[in-house]
This record gives sequence, structure tokens and C-alpha cells, in this order.
Amino acid sequence: MLCQDLSAKLLDPKKVYKKRTIRSSLLGLVAAEDGLAGWLRYAPIDESVIGDYAAPTNIVLLNATDGSPIASAGAELEAGLSGVLGAAAKISEEAACDAASSVIVGTAEAFGAACGDLPEGAADLVEDGFWLSTEAGEGAGVQIIGQNERGALYGAFEYLSMIAQGNFTKLSYATNPATNIRWINHWDNLNAGGNHGSVERGYAGPSLFFANNGVVSDQARIKEYARLLASIRINAIVINNVNADAGVISDRNLDAIAKIADTFRTYGVRLGLSLNFASPQSAGGLSTFDPLNDSVISWWTRKTEDIYKRIPDFAGYLVKANSEGQPGPLTYQRTLADGANMFARALKPFGGVIMFRAFVYNQLDYNNKKADRANAAVEFFKSLNGKFEDNVVVQIKYGPIDFQVREPASPLFANLPTTNMAIELQITQEYLGQQAHLFYLAPLWREILDFDTRWEGEELPVRDILTGKRPGGKTQAIGGFAAVSNVGQEKSWLGSHLAMSNLYSYGRLAWNPWDDPVVMLEDWTRLTFGLDDQNYTGNLGVQTLTDITGNHYGPNPSSQDNNGWGQWTRADRNGIGMDRTVATGTGNAGQYPRVETTPENLILWFHHLPWTHELSTGKTVIQHFYDAHYAGAETAQTFPLLWRTLEGKIDDERYEAQLYRLEYQAGHSVVWRDFICRFYNKMSGVADALDRVNNHVWRIEAESMTLSGYSRANANPGEAASGSVVTAGGGGGTASAQIAFDSGVYDIAVGYFDVSNGKASWTLSIDDTVIGEWQGDVESRISKATSNGLDGHSAARVTFRG
Repeated sequence: MLCQDLSAKLLDPKKVYKKRTIRSSLLGLVAAEDGLAGWLRYAPIDESVIGDYAAPTNIVLLNATDGSPIASAGAELEAGLSGVLGAAAKISEEAACDAASSVIVGTAEAFGAACGDLPEGAADLVEDGFWLSTEAGEGAGVQIIGQNERGALYGAFEYLSMIAQGNFTKLSYATNPATNIRWINHWDNLNAGGNHGSVERGYAGPSLFFANNGVVSDQARIKEYARLLASIRINAIVINNVNADAGVISDRNLDAIAKIADTFRTYGVRLGLSLNFASPQSAGGLSTFDPLNDSVISWWTRKTEDIYKRIPDFAGYLVKANSEGQPGPLTYQRTLADGANMFARALKPFGGVIMFRAFVYNQLDYNNKKADRANAAVEFFKSLNGKFEDNVVVQIKYGPIDFQVREPASPLFANLPTTNMAIELQITQEYLGQQAHLFYLAPLWREILDFDTRWEGEELPVRDILTGKRPGGKTQAIGGFAAVSNVGQEKSWLGSHLAMSNLYSYGRLAWNPWDDPVVMLEDWTRLTFGLDDQNYTGNLGVQTLTDITGNHYGPNPSSQDNNGWGQWTRADRNGIGMDRTVATGTGNAGQYPRVETTPENLILWFHHLPWTHELSTGKTVIQHFYDAHYAGAETAQTFPLLWRTLEGKIDDERYEAQLYRLEYQAGHSVVWRDFICRFYNKMSGVADALDRVNNHVWRIEAESMTLSGYSRANANPGEAASGSVVTAGGGGGTASAQIAFDSGVYDIAVGYFDVSNGKASWTLSIDDTVIGEWQGDVESRISKATSNGLDGHSAARVTFRG
């Protein structure tokens, strides 16, 4: 979908710039594509869009060296100008500062040396910032000036993004990053027991970085990934799991990892590593990993020095300690600050930082009404404020639980006044459909970033805290963003072509947390292709409703409660929601500096309410549950229909791959709708005012059909099916029924369970005419969490239209 008249993007939100107009047209270009290029396709645009724009014919690189970001900028400009405009631009290292046919790229220092005074605005760039001008005076062409080489590369990508979208506006502006930490985290493992490294919560194939219990030798895909990250201004990447294997930092693996760092360096992306806190003992032969032990401190000091010899621009460490079974300083009754500072002191001489995760919690007693996992981060870290070294950044999950679809911003953001902080987001859709479902995350992230903490009575949104602001006009030096990406070896990178909008928008928000999610999506759409969506999980602050004790994919609200994991809803016959008030509940509300009223979309996060409690809409809580899930599933049915309108306008490979996923999501949304509504209908005993729950007038139930070779079974949980399930043995079977509907043209959808330990084959016929055939092969076409049970994970649907 193409849109016109977009406002300026990626600019200082407090400065006014010239309005630009996007000239666009639908092109009949359907060349074969596999998604590997992402949004860097550099696809040709129609001459009618180009109009009288004179493409540069000369690319001037200032002080470029082999393997430098400036050299990469030149290669990208050469490819982009050729691909988009058909221009045969040539690279030159001879300065032509006033040539109208040139695009000149370099650092501010190099530009000043070659061309004299910097343009107004380019002199005030901060680290990684850049100046871009397509209207330079004195007849000059395009100027791209970076504060450093990385900034110059970012400016080159921005110029290419403009022309690839048909934007030939004359403009000049400087833009600086709002944050200096713009990191990607990976949860990749050395080995999965086979030839390829696995990716925890990865849904796009095996690791890009690890294989055969070591590091991959082929850097081709890593280079392509580096290009994508640089184009969205990511400045560092951690390539291994926070549940770290100590073998990652063996001499053999560090030698190979240094070669990966060389590849990322070409695009200005620094490399970091996750550490196992117990490595001195498990891999170093020491008897302890106590962070205050002199031998342990010396071991980490030597290891850090060794890493910097191999990787001079090493970004730093990421550490998960004393959480979910991981070792840490609490093992020795040391504080978390003691552990973080040990690493910080080893890194400080080299300029490295330690990203220390605040994801620390223990299992809790469900019967204790005062217990609350949401309190853990503040309880563990608030007392440590002021005790961290200045190169420690506390990395905080955006909400107090665990990447839920509905939770407030973590209260820890407003409880560390002198501590550096970064927000941790999750691009990989662990709780949000695992890339099998379309889910555009930027609106959720922006809502968290806009969350006003009211820190010390001031208006202080989370985004301002991340950019270093503190109450009373105080500031912190470093902070920003980290996100779990988990791309894999599939050519679509994330498993779904449309999920790439989340990686793109993350980079945009890390640079400018005021950016508009709609504008970001429109830009990404023009550069790739796109479709918007709504979600159908989470109601009024009850978090996710996935199977949290299982694989975090299908619906299973019963898994929330009656266990020690702390993702509780306290749902019972009378009502639902956690009482987190100070007066009668867990006290979590008191961790926020100032809570005067509860936003209604978080009301069940902070309060336990009766099912019949009336909301501001006039609906009861339970009726909101019913209506929201029916509306969400209805919206999901439109996704494949909208996508079908793009047939012939994009290439067949990506069209068919995404159509399959959208058809699957439309079917699974009905599974979600019926599962959640049946579960809470049974629990509450309150009927749906519109009489939809358990009343499927268009459905022919399997158990009511005439069966041959089938036997009855039960789904587990029972809400995964509206009645009994029928299963066929090895010899197969048939199920038949008379169609009792009026004569007409229909879409026929067949709901079935696609367990992961085989590939059953089905045929659908009307009388003797075969309407369609399919296989139970979802697990090989969509890389989601699988199941061998008849449950909400394995439930699927196939649709035959017309």
C-alpha cells in the first residue's frame, strides 16, 4: 500500500523543517524476490516518479579506507543509485566540493579539511549524528557529513531511503541520536545438539553465528545482516544468548568471533558478548566465581584484555545473573552491583560498557496474596542506586513481568536517579504469535515510551529517562535501547516478511523515540510492502493469555494462575485481576512515583474486579472480554483478503509465503476467540449479551458427522475445541455431513489439529467433486513452537474460497 504527503521523519522533534511530498505510483514490477534484501531492495522506480531529478553521477568519498564505514557508504550509494535510478555513478576519492553532479560523503573533520567551513548545522553534530543536504548552495550536489564514519554511513542510507521512496525533496538538516545505546541482543546458542546453533525464542531457523559447537566460517549472511542493522542506525550487537555458554569465550571461539566483528565493523556495528557469570569456575579452573575474590577479578581482567586484543572496538558485555537458574553474585551473598562493577572495572580502560539485566526474580508462593513478581526489579535494584560504576547500564525489560502484550512500564525506570538505564524490548514475538501471527509492535513500544512516570512530580515519560533526563533537570551520560532480535538463517530473516517491520521500527525508535509508528510503517511499506494489523490477546491489563508454563504460543489462560511463575490474573468465579494497591494488595502501585488514577486499559493489572464491574464504555468486564476477542478475530479475517489485492503487484514467492501465514492467522484467531471466551464464560457463569459464545450457527461439528475410521478424543485443555475431537488411525478415515445452508457461494474452512510428529493428508469434497487437498505440515512452513497434543498450539485451519 502506498501513501502520499508524509511528514518529515527522523528529525529533531523540536525543530521545524520543510514539508516534503512523496510522489508515488503503483508499479507493475513483480521480479522474483525472496526477502533477503529486506527494506534495502534498491528496486527501480518509474520514470514518471523520477521526473526531472538529476541523479548524481559521481560519488566522492573523503578519507575512505578499505573495510571502513565510509567505503561501505560508497558501495551502498553506487548500488542504490544504479538500482533505483539506473544511474551509473562512479566512486572517486578526489574532493569535488562544489560539483552539482556529485554526492560527497565523509566525516565532519574530513569535510572541513577538504572543503573548508562546515555547513551551518553540521558543526553541532554529536556522536553518530549526520548532516544531509540535497539543496547545497553554490551549485553543489548532495552533501552527507557524519560526526564520525558511522554517522556518514547513516546519512548515506537516509539519502538512499528517500530516493527509493520517490522523495526528491530539496532539504538540508542535521539529525542526532537521542540515545547512545542502540543495541541488538541475540539469544543464539553454540549448539542445539545438531549441526546448527539454535536460537532461543527464534522462529526463523538456526543461528547466523554458531554451528557445530563453534562459530560459523561463512560471513556472507552476517554481512547482509550488518547492512540492515546499519541502515536503521544500530551501533552494537550481542550475538549470543544471555543464558550464556562459557565456551563462547574460549580462545578458539574468540578467534572466530573476531572475524565476525571485522564484518560488523565494516558497517559501524560494534560487537558485544553475553557472559556466564560462573565462567571462572566452569571454564577457568578456579574454585569460585565470587566477584570480590581476587583470583576471579584477575581472571576477568585478563579475559577482557584478551578480547580487546582481538576486537579493539569491542562494545562490552551483557550479563544475566541470578535469574531463572543463572549463576550470579547473590550465590556468594554479594550484591548485584558487586557483580556488575567487577565487569565494569575490567572494561573501563577500553571504553566498554556492561549491560546488566534487571530481569531478576524467584518463583513465588501463589497462595501468598502479597507476593508479586512485578515488584521484583525495584526490590532487587532500588537500594543499589548510586553504587554502580559509571559504565554500568541497567537493562530493564519494558514492563515489570516479561514482554507481555499489556502491562505498564516498569516502575524501576523511576527508581534509579543516578544510574544509567536502557529499555529492553523484544522484536521476536515470544508471547505475540511467534511470527506465525502478524503483529506490528511499534504502537505498543511507543505507548511504553510515552508512559509518564511522574517522577518526583515532574512530567517525565520513559523515553525522556532513556535519553538521560532525571528530575530537576539532572542528566545521565549513557543509556538507551536494547532489543532481542533473533533473526535466523531463513531468507526472510525473522520467519515472516511482514515481521521485518518490527526490526525496522525498532531502529527508528532507538534513534528518535518521538517517531510516529504510522509514519515508520508507511516508510517501511514503500521500501518493502506492508499491511497493518490489530491484536487479539490481552484485556484491560491481564497480560498475555498464552500458555506461560508451556511454549508461550497458543491460548491457555488457565496456565496463568496456581503456580510459582508469578504471571497471575487471580481469576475466579467472582472476578479477575491482581490487587496491586498499597492499601490491600501487593503494593506494586506504590513503586510508581505517583498513581492518581488507573488507565482503564491497565485496570486489571492494578485491581481485582468483579466480572460485572461496569467500564467507562458501559460494558462489563466480561462483556469487554467477549467483544474484544470477537472483534479481533473478525479483523484478522480481513488480513488475507487485503493481501490478495496485492497479487501481481509483488513477487510470487513473498506473496504466497505471506498469504499462507495470514490465512493461518485468520484461522488461529478463531481458535483464540473461542478458547478465551469459552474459558471465561465457564469460569464466570455470565452469558455473552450477544449470544455468540458456544453458539456457532455456521459450524458443522466433527462429532455430529457420519464417521468411518475416526474415533473420538478430547482436546486438552477442553476449550481448544467446541466439542469432541475426532482422530483417524493409520488407515485414515472419512467424515461426512449434509450441508444445511441456503444455496450459494461460500468459503469453506476446515478446523483441524496439526500435531508435530507427522504429516497427515486430507481431501475435502462436495459430493464427488474434490474441492481441495492439504497436508498437516504447518510446523515445516511456519517456525513456531509446536505441540504433539490436541491443544491451542496445534489447532489450525485451512480455507477454500469460492
